[in-house]
Amino acid sequence: MEEDVAEIQTVCSSVSSDVPRTPNTELKKLLFFKVYKRRWFVLLVLCLLNCSNATLWLTFAPVADQSAKFLEASLEQVNWLSLVYMVVAIPLSFGTTWMLDTLGLRTTLILGAWLNMFGALMRFVGASVYTGHDFTVRYLLVMLGQTFGALAQPLIIFTPTKMAALWFPDHQRATANMIASMSNPLGILLASILSPVIADTPARIPDLLLVYAVPTCIICFLATLGIRSSTPPTPPSASAESSGSEPFLQGIKLLLTNKAYLVLLLCFGSGIAVFTSFSTLLEQILCVQGYTNTFAGVCGALFIVFGIVGAAVLGIYVDKTKKFIEATKVNMSFTALSCIAFSVVSLMQEQKVAVAVVCSLFGFFGFSIYPVAMELAVECSYPVGEATSAGLVFVSGQVQSVIYIVLLQALTKRLADSPLSTCGDAVLSWRVPMMVMAGLCTFFSCCFVIFFHTRYRRLEAEEQAVYGTKQRKVSTTSDNAPSVEILS
Repeated sequence: MEEDVAEIQTVCSSVSSDVPRTPNTELKKLLFFKVYKRRWFVLLVLCLLNCSNATLWLTFAPVADQSAKFLEASLEQVNWLSLVYMVVAIPLSFGTTWMLDTLGLRTTLILGAWLNMFGALMRFVGASVYTGHDFTVRYLLVMLGQTFGALAQPLIIFTPTKMAALWFPDHQRATANMIASMSNPLGILLASILSPVIADTPARIPDLLLVYAVPTCIICFLATLGIRSSTPPTPPSASAESSGSEPFLQGIKLLLTNKAYLVLLLCFGSGIAVFTSFSTLLEQILCVQGYTNTFAGVCGALFIVFGIVGAAVLGIYVDKTKKFIEATKVNMSFTALSCIAFSVVSLMQEQKVAVAVVCSLFGFFGFSIYPVAMELAVECSYPVGEATSAGLVFVSGQVQSVIYIVLLQALTKRLADSPLSTCGDAVLSWRVPMMVMAGLCTFFSCCFVIFFHTRYRRLEAEEQAVYGTKQRKVSTTSDNAPSVEILS
């Protein structure tokens, strides 16, 4: 050990004469910054779980008309099958953040996997086994399954930032967070494509629920038996050692007095609400102008595919440059412009190309912000636990999502005549709701661009703890022995 320390000291001295000498205790600590190949398995399980839970969330939105007929429910009741995720997540979110920072990643993910599986099976049983004439019972059983899935959502969706901090080195954190976070919209993509294809008639809703239930069992098996610990044997970075160092209640107090974090909490929470409203209501908005459920599914797919592409590009960029603030502000500005464009073209008839292009741009600029903003939440609030800082942002998004969806539905007006409509019985005008959504998106984007300013507290703490003013890089080429490189 002493020989290794002496060797690193020699390298430090040879790089630059003005590099401050690092104490032996810090140099010894560097030798234990190590990454493990199993981190990719943990990331895989989280991605599968996140994707699966998202398919349960938006199972019914792309086939709202068929679902309403099968369950003999109104469109508003069908929307509540998605809204229940937001309502349930709000009171459970504080418990979830406490669980992640206190009980650990493994316990949280396994519990989430079991709740996710049980909810999926409950939905299938309720829709296919119950054959009574009281369709209220069938709807309630499906809603109960949705509720179990909703219980699992915060356990899953709060986890990417925590997982990235605990298992990945600093130059891979944003990318790992991006991969785990974007698996959720990937699930929305699958739901947007598969739901209209499988449930082309109301009678096939049980088949759709079975298709989504089978993967949950496999994922639960992988999580329960495959994830053996919450953290690796040795930390991958300096900040991982102190992850969640602030007590939960003290962390909440620090967040509520952090002006930069509060701006992010409100503005990015509004962005989450806009995208949730878009995903939930897209089919109902487009059908008024004569667009089919299949086309709405294609638009939802383009929205997510381009969002994942944008997130991949942005995640790699910020991992290399650490320009979290600049990337978020630019993308939020373009997102507001895309939202305005959608509010216009969604009200036009026979404009499939324009609608598809706008949905693609909306996703490319909007979805790509999510993982970067979650990393930014951690950077501006460090040393508060990652689950707490990222979790409260998600709670803000859920609260605002409920408000937005209820508000947008309340602002609709029933149309007396719409010859091109493919909506079935209820034909609603979405002109005013779309203007309101575009206005809210623009307002909060402007607030973020103008008022958000912060230091990168976690990056600063890592550099100071290990190399003073110098950055460090941990090689991931070996699973057994990390290599330390001093960057001048």
